[in-house]
Amino acid sequence: MAGPLSGLTIIEMAGLGPGPFAAMMLADHGAHVIRIERAGMIGVPNDPLLRNRRSIALDLKREDHRVVVRRMAASADGLIEGYRPGVMERLGLGNEVLQGDNPKLVYGRITGWGQDGPLASVAGHDINYLALTGLLHGLGEPDRPPRPPMNLVADYAGGGMMLAFGMVAALLAVQRGEAGQVIDAAMSDGAALTGALIYGLKAAGAWNGGRGGNLLDGGAPLYGCYRCSDDRFLALGAIEPQFVAALLDGLGLPVTALQADVARAVATRSRDEWVKLFAGSDACVAPVLDMDEAPGDPHNIARGTFDTVGGVIQPMPSPRFSGGPADPPVPPRHEGEDGREILSELGYSAAETDALGIE
Repeated sequence: MAGPLSGLTIIEMAGLGPGPFAAMMLADHGAHVIRIERAGMIGVPNDPLLRNRRSIALDLKREDHRVVVRRMAASADGLIEGYRPGVMERLGLGNEVLQGDNPKLVYGRITGWGQDGPLASVAGHDINYLALTGLLHGLGEPDRPPRPPMNLVADYAGGGMMLAFGMVAALLAVQRGEAGQVIDAAMSDGAALTGALIYGLKAAGAWNGGRGGNLLDGGAPLYGCYRCSDDRFLALGAIEPQFVAALLDGLGLPVTALQADVARAVATRSRDEWVKLFAGSDACVAPVLDMDEAPGDPHNIARGTFDTVGGVIQPMPSPRFSGGPADPPVPPRHEGEDGREILSELGYSAAETDALGIE
Protein backbone atom coordinates (compact mmCIF):
# COMPACT_ATOMS: atom_id res chain seq x y z
CA MET A 1 0.00 0.00 0.00
CA ALA A 2 1.01 3.59 -0.56
CA GLY A 3 1.24 5.94 2.41
CA PRO A 4 3.84 7.28 4.85
CA LEU A 5 4.13 3.93 6.67
CA SER A 6 4.65 1.95 3.48
CA GLY A 7 7.42 -0.62 3.88
CA LEU A 8 6.71 -1.41 7.53
CA THR A 9 5.34 -4.81 8.55
CA ILE A 10 3.21 -5.12 11.67
CA ILE A 11 1.90 -8.33 13.23
CA GLU A 12 -1.45 -8.00 14.97
CA MET A 13 -2.47 -10.60 17.52
CA ALA A 14 -6.25 -10.63 17.06
CA GLY A 15 -8.20 -8.87 19.78
CA LEU A 16 -11.11 -6.51 20.26
CA GLY A 17 -11.47 -2.74 20.24
CA PRO A 18 -8.31 -0.71 20.74
CA GLY A 19 -5.79 -3.20 19.31
CA PRO A 20 -7.62 -3.52 16.00
CA PHE A 21 -8.19 0.23 15.96
CA ALA A 22 -4.46 0.89 16.25
CA ALA A 23 -3.73 -1.73 13.59
CA MET A 24 -6.35 -0.15 11.32
CA MET A 25 -4.71 3.26 11.72
CA LEU A 26 -1.28 1.86 10.84
CA ALA A 27 -2.67 -0.08 7.88
CA ASP A 28 -4.71 2.90 6.69
CA HIS A 29 -1.46 4.81 6.24
CA GLY A 30 0.43 2.14 4.38
CA ALA A 31 1.81 -0.36 6.89
CA HIS A 32 1.58 -4.01 5.87
CA VAL A 33 -0.41 -5.51 8.74
CA ILE A 34 -0.88 -9.27 9.15
CA ARG A 35 -3.63 -10.27 11.57
CA ILE A 36 -3.16 -13.54 13.43
CA GLU A 37 -6.69 -14.78 14.02
CA ARG A 38 -7.83 -16.90 16.93
CA ALA A 39 -10.98 -18.96 17.36
CA GLY A 40 -13.96 -17.77 19.38
CA MET A 41 -13.66 -14.06 18.68
CA ILE A 42 -16.76 -11.85 18.76
CA GLY A 43 -17.13 -10.55 15.22
CA VAL A 44 -18.94 -7.82 13.30
CA PRO A 45 -19.56 -8.52 9.59
CA ASN A 46 -17.24 -6.40 7.44
CA ASP A 47 -15.96 -4.66 10.57
CA PRO A 48 -14.23 -1.39 9.50
CA LEU A 49 -11.65 -1.95 12.25
CA LEU A 50 -10.39 -5.01 10.34
CA ARG A 51 -9.91 -3.40 6.93
CA ASN A 52 -6.61 -3.21 5.04
CA ARG A 53 -4.80 -6.30 6.31
CA ARG A 54 -4.04 -9.89 5.51
CA SER A 55 -5.20 -12.73 7.74
CA ILE A 56 -3.76 -16.02 8.96
CA ALA A 57 -5.49 -18.32 11.47
CA LEU A 58 -3.19 -19.97 14.02
CA ASP A 59 -3.86 -22.08 17.10
CA LEU A 60 -1.47 -20.73 19.71
CA LYS A 61 -1.97 -23.84 21.84
CA ARG A 62 0.11 -25.68 19.22
CA GLU A 63 3.87 -25.39 19.44
CA ASP A 64 4.32 -25.53 15.68
CA HIS A 65 1.87 -22.63 15.28
CA ARG A 66 3.74 -20.60 17.90
CA VAL A 67 6.90 -21.21 15.88
CA VAL A 68 5.14 -19.55 12.93
CA VAL A 69 4.59 -16.42 15.05
CA ARG A 70 8.28 -16.34 15.99
CA ARG A 71 9.30 -16.64 12.35
CA MET A 72 6.92 -13.86 11.40
CA ALA A 73 8.17 -11.59 14.18
CA ALA A 74 11.80 -12.23 13.29
CA SER A 75 11.42 -10.18 10.11
CA ALA A 76 8.65 -7.78 11.21
CA ASP A 77 8.99 -4.17 12.35
CA GLY A 78 6.32 -4.30 15.01
CA LEU A 79 3.82 -6.46 16.87
CA ILE A 80 0.57 -5.51 18.62
CA GLU A 81 -1.02 -7.65 21.34
CA GLY A 82 -3.91 -6.98 23.71
CA TYR A 83 -3.87 -9.95 26.09
CA ARG A 84 -3.73 -9.65 29.86
CA PRO A 85 -0.21 -9.27 31.25
CA GLY A 86 1.74 -12.53 31.16
CA VAL A 87 -0.31 -14.34 28.51
CA MET A 88 2.20 -13.86 25.71
CA GLU A 89 5.01 -14.90 28.06
CA ARG A 90 3.19 -18.13 28.90
CA LEU A 91 2.90 -18.79 25.18
CA GLY A 92 6.63 -18.29 24.77
CA LEU A 93 5.99 -15.19 22.68
CA GLY A 94 6.78 -12.44 25.17
CA ASN A 95 8.83 -9.42 24.25
CA GLU A 96 12.09 -10.86 25.63
CA VAL A 97 11.81 -13.88 23.35
CA LEU A 98 10.70 -12.04 20.22
CA GLN A 99 13.09 -9.13 20.70
CA GLY A 100 15.82 -11.65 21.37
CA ASP A 101 15.14 -12.95 17.86
CA ASN A 102 14.72 -9.45 16.43
CA PRO A 103 16.22 -6.61 18.54
CA LYS A 104 14.61 -3.98 16.30
CA LEU A 105 11.09 -5.27 16.91
CA VAL A 106 8.69 -2.71 18.42
CA TYR A 107 6.43 -4.65 20.77
CA GLY A 108 3.12 -2.87 21.41
CA ARG A 109 1.01 -3.96 24.37
CA ILE A 110 -2.51 -2.58 24.91
CA THR A 111 -4.42 -3.35 28.11
CA GLY A 112 -7.05 -1.68 30.24
CA TRP A 113 -4.96 -1.05 33.33
CA GLY A 114 -1.38 -1.39 32.08
CA GLN A 115 1.32 -4.00 32.57
CA ASP A 116 1.70 -3.33 36.30
CA GLY A 117 -0.23 -1.87 39.22
CA PRO A 118 -2.81 -3.48 41.52
CA LEU A 119 -5.45 -3.72 38.78
CA ALA A 120 -3.16 -4.98 36.01
CA SER A 121 -4.65 -8.49 35.89
CA VAL A 122 -8.28 -7.47 36.56
CA ALA A 123 -10.92 -7.56 33.82
CA GLY A 124 -12.62 -4.36 32.72
CA HIS A 125 -14.10 -2.41 29.86
CA ASP A 126 -13.98 1.16 28.59
CA ILE A 127 -16.40 2.46 31.22
CA ASN A 128 -14.27 1.03 34.04
CA TYR A 129 -11.03 2.50 32.77
CA LEU A 130 -12.67 5.89 32.25
CA ALA A 131 -14.22 5.77 35.73
CA LEU A 132 -10.80 5.83 37.42
CA THR A 133 -9.64 8.95 35.56
CA GLY A 134 -12.06 11.37 37.20
CA LEU A 135 -13.45 12.26 33.79
CA LEU A 136 -16.50 9.97 33.71
CA HIS A 137 -17.72 11.75 36.85
CA GLY A 138 -18.07 14.92 34.78
CA LEU A 139 -20.08 13.45 31.91
CA GLY A 140 -23.85 13.70 31.78
CA GLU A 141 -26.61 15.73 33.39
CA PRO A 142 -26.14 17.24 36.87
CA ASP A 143 -29.12 15.42 38.39
CA ARG A 144 -28.46 12.03 36.79
CA PRO A 145 -25.73 9.37 37.08
CA PRO A 146 -22.65 9.89 34.88
CA ARG A 147 -23.29 8.85 31.28
CA PRO A 148 -20.57 7.01 29.32
CA PRO A 149 -19.69 8.60 25.95
CA MET A 150 -20.08 5.26 24.16
CA ASN A 151 -16.67 3.55 24.26
CA LEU A 152 -14.87 6.34 22.45
CA VAL A 153 -12.65 7.80 25.18
CA ALA A 154 -10.84 4.87 26.81
CA ASP A 155 -11.02 2.22 24.08
CA TYR A 156 -10.22 4.39 21.09
CA ALA A 157 -8.89 7.84 22.03
CA GLY A 158 -7.03 6.67 25.14
CA GLY A 159 -6.23 3.17 23.92
CA GLY A 160 -6.04 2.59 20.17
CA MET A 161 -4.82 6.04 19.17
CA MET A 162 -2.24 6.15 21.97
CA LEU A 163 -0.94 2.73 20.95
CA ALA A 164 -0.71 3.79 17.31
CA PHE A 165 1.18 6.93 18.34
CA GLY A 166 3.49 4.89 20.56
CA MET A 167 4.19 2.40 17.79
CA VAL A 168 5.05 5.13 15.27
CA ALA A 169 7.25 6.95 17.80
CA ALA A 170 9.20 3.77 18.64
CA LEU A 171 9.44 2.77 14.96
CA LEU A 172 10.90 6.21 14.24
CA ALA A 173 13.47 5.65 16.98
CA VAL A 174 14.45 2.35 15.35
CA GLN A 175 14.87 4.15 12.04
CA ARG A 176 17.32 6.45 13.86
CA GLY A 177 19.39 3.52 15.06
CA GLU A 178 17.86 2.67 18.43
CA ALA A 179 16.74 -0.79 19.53
CA GLY A 180 13.10 -1.83 19.53
CA GLN A 181 11.06 -0.95 22.58
CA VAL A 182 8.04 -2.26 24.46
CA ILE A 183 5.01 0.03 24.39
CA ASP A 184 2.89 -0.21 27.55
CA ALA A 185 -0.35 1.43 26.42
CA ALA A 186 -2.96 1.42 29.20
CA MET A 187 -6.44 2.63 28.34
CA SER A 188 -6.77 4.09 31.84
CA ASP A 189 -3.58 6.14 31.35
CA GLY A 190 -4.53 7.27 27.86
CA ALA A 191 -8.07 8.21 28.85
CA ALA A 192 -6.68 10.29 31.70
CA LEU A 193 -4.37 12.07 29.27
CA THR A 194 -7.31 13.19 27.14
CA GLY A 195 -8.44 15.18 30.17
CA ALA A 196 -5.25 17.23 30.50
CA LEU A 197 -7.04 20.51 29.72
CA ILE A 198 -9.87 19.78 32.15
CA TYR A 199 -7.38 19.10 34.95
CA GLY A 200 -5.66 22.37 34.03
CA LEU A 201 -8.95 24.26 34.20
CA LYS A 202 -9.69 22.66 37.57
CA ALA A 203 -6.32 23.73 38.95
CA ALA A 204 -7.00 27.27 37.73
CA GLY A 205 -10.37 27.35 39.50
CA ALA A 206 -12.25 27.35 36.19
CA TRP A 207 -13.86 23.90 36.56
CA ASN A 208 -16.14 23.11 39.46
CA GLY A 209 -15.97 19.32 39.24
CA GLY A 210 -19.70 18.88 38.86
CA ARG A 211 -21.67 17.71 35.84
CA GLY A 212 -23.29 20.20 33.49
CA GLY A 213 -22.08 23.31 35.28
CA ASN A 214 -18.95 24.25 33.35
CA LEU A 215 -18.02 25.99 30.13
CA LEU A 216 -17.43 22.88 28.04
CA ASP A 217 -19.95 20.41 29.48
CA GLY A 218 -23.24 22.18 28.77
CA GLY A 219 -23.17 24.55 31.71
CA ALA A 220 -22.74 27.66 29.56
CA PRO A 221 -25.85 28.94 27.74
CA LEU A 222 -24.08 29.16 24.40
CA TYR A 223 -22.18 25.86 24.57
CA GLY A 224 -24.55 22.94 24.38
CA CYS A 225 -27.22 21.12 22.40
CA TYR A 226 -30.78 22.42 22.13
CA ARG A 227 -34.02 20.92 20.85
CA CYS A 228 -35.53 22.50 17.74
CA SER A 229 -39.20 22.69 16.70
CA ASP A 230 -38.87 19.43 14.72
CA ASP A 231 -37.38 17.53 17.72
CA ARG A 232 -33.95 17.54 16.13
CA PHE A 233 -31.02 19.21 17.83
CA LEU A 234 -28.69 22.14 17.24
CA ALA A 235 -25.15 22.28 18.64
CA LEU A 236 -24.03 25.73 19.80
CA GLY A 237 -20.37 26.35 20.54
CA ALA A 238 -19.79 30.09 20.86
CA ILE A 239 -17.04 30.99 23.36
CA GLU A 240 -15.03 33.96 22.05
CA PRO A 241 -16.77 37.39 22.16
CA GLN A 242 -17.09 37.81 18.40
CA PHE A 243 -18.67 34.38 18.04
CA VAL A 244 -20.98 35.00 20.97
CA ALA A 245 -22.14 38.25 19.36
CA ALA A 246 -22.87 36.50 16.05
CA LEU A 247 -24.81 33.73 17.74
CA LEU A 248 -26.89 36.01 19.94
CA ASP A 249 -27.66 38.24 16.98
CA GLY A 250 -28.94 35.26 14.97
CA LEU A 251 -31.01 34.02 17.88
CA GLY A 252 -32.37 37.50 18.56
CA LEU A 253 -31.23 37.42 22.18
CA PRO A 254 -29.50 39.92 24.46
CA VAL A 255 -26.10 39.32 26.05
CA THR A 256 -27.87 38.54 29.34
CA ALA A 257 -29.63 35.50 27.85
CA LEU A 258 -29.84 32.42 30.09
CA GLN A 259 -30.07 28.76 29.07
CA ALA A 260 -33.86 28.86 29.28
CA ASP A 261 -33.93 31.87 26.95
CA VAL A 262 -31.68 30.10 24.44
CA ALA A 263 -33.81 26.94 24.64
CA ARG A 264 -37.01 28.89 23.93
CA ALA A 265 -35.41 30.69 21.00
CA VAL A 266 -34.00 27.54 19.39
CA ALA A 267 -37.35 25.78 19.78
CA THR A 268 -39.05 28.31 17.47
CA ARG A 269 -37.48 26.91 14.28
CA SER A 270 -36.56 23.55 12.82
CA ARG A 271 -32.97 22.38 12.90
CA ASP A 272 -32.42 22.88 9.19
CA GLU A 273 -34.02 26.33 9.29
CA TRP A 274 -31.42 27.35 11.86
CA VAL A 275 -28.64 25.84 9.77
CA LYS A 276 -29.79 27.87 6.78
CA LEU A 277 -30.06 31.05 8.86
CA PHE A 278 -26.53 30.69 10.26
CA ALA A 279 -24.94 29.43 7.02
CA GLY A 280 -21.60 31.14 6.40
CA SER A 281 -21.54 32.88 9.78
CA ASP A 282 -19.01 32.54 12.60
CA ALA A 283 -21.71 31.81 15.16
CA CYS A 284 -20.32 28.30 15.80
CA VAL A 285 -23.57 26.50 15.02
CA ALA A 286 -23.89 22.98 13.61
CA PRO A 287 -26.72 20.49 13.18
CA VAL A 288 -26.57 17.38 15.36
CA LEU A 289 -26.63 14.74 12.65
CA ASP A 290 -27.44 11.11 13.22
CA MET A 291 -25.36 8.32 11.70
CA ASP A 292 -27.66 8.04 8.70
CA GLU A 293 -27.37 11.75 7.94
CA ALA A 294 -23.67 12.34 8.55
CA PRO A 295 -22.30 10.61 5.41
CA GLY A 296 -24.56 12.80 3.24
CA ASP A 297 -23.57 16.12 4.77
CA PRO A 298 -22.11 18.43 2.07
CA HIS A 299 -18.92 19.14 4.02
CA ASN A 300 -18.35 15.45 4.70
CA ILE A 301 -18.96 14.67 1.03
CA ALA A 302 -16.51 17.35 -0.08
CA ARG A 303 -13.86 16.07 2.32
CA GLY A 304 -14.51 12.39 1.57
CA THR A 305 -14.95 11.82 5.30
CA PHE A 306 -17.10 8.73 4.69
CA ASP A 307 -17.21 6.14 1.96
CA THR A 308 -18.57 2.64 1.41
CA VAL A 309 -16.17 -0.29 1.74
CA GLY A 310 -17.45 -3.82 1.40
CA GLY A 311 -21.02 -2.57 1.59
CA VAL A 312 -20.42 -0.73 4.88
CA ILE A 313 -20.51 3.06 5.12
CA GLN A 314 -17.55 3.99 7.31
CA PRO A 315 -15.13 6.80 8.17
CA MET A 316 -12.13 7.11 5.89
CA PRO A 317 -8.48 7.29 7.02
CA SER A 318 -7.37 10.34 8.95
CA PRO A 319 -5.28 12.51 9.06
CA ARG A 320 -4.45 13.57 5.51
CA PHE A 321 -0.87 13.79 4.22
CA SER A 322 0.41 16.24 1.61
CA GLY A 323 2.40 13.45 -0.03
CA GLY A 324 -0.84 11.93 -1.20
CA PRO A 325 -3.36 9.48 0.22
CA ALA A 326 -2.72 5.86 0.92
CA ASP A 327 -4.52 3.34 -1.26
CA PRO A 328 -8.30 3.24 -0.72
CA PRO A 329 -9.33 0.93 2.13
CA VAL A 330 -10.18 -2.65 1.24
CA PRO A 331 -12.71 -4.83 3.11
CA PRO A 332 -11.65 -7.26 5.83
CA ARG A 333 -10.33 -10.58 4.60
CA HIS A 334 -12.02 -13.82 5.55
CA GLU A 335 -10.48 -15.33 8.66
CA GLY A 336 -7.25 -17.05 7.69
CA GLU A 337 -7.72 -16.27 4.00
CA ASP A 338 -4.06 -15.46 3.37
CA GLY A 339 -2.52 -18.18 5.50
CA ARG A 340 -0.91 -20.30 2.82
CA GLU A 341 0.48 -17.28 1.00
CA ILE A 342 1.97 -15.86 4.21
CA LEU A 343 3.57 -19.19 5.10
CA SER A 344 5.01 -19.48 1.62
CA GLU A 345 6.61 -16.06 2.06
CA LEU A 346 8.14 -17.31 5.30
CA GLY A 347 9.70 -20.23 3.45
CA TYR A 348 7.26 -22.98 4.39
CA SER A 349 6.77 -25.66 1.75
CA ALA A 350 3.33 -26.83 0.69
CA ALA A 351 3.85 -30.07 2.66
CA GLU A 352 4.86 -28.14 5.81
CA THR A 353 1.81 -25.91 5.41
CA ASP A 354 -0.40 -28.97 5.11
CA ALA A 355 1.13 -30.38 8.28
CA LEU A 356 0.19 -27.17 10.09
CA GLY A 357 -3.40 -27.63 8.99
CA ILE A 358 -3.50 -24.28 7.19
CA GLU A 359 -5.97 -24.34 4.33
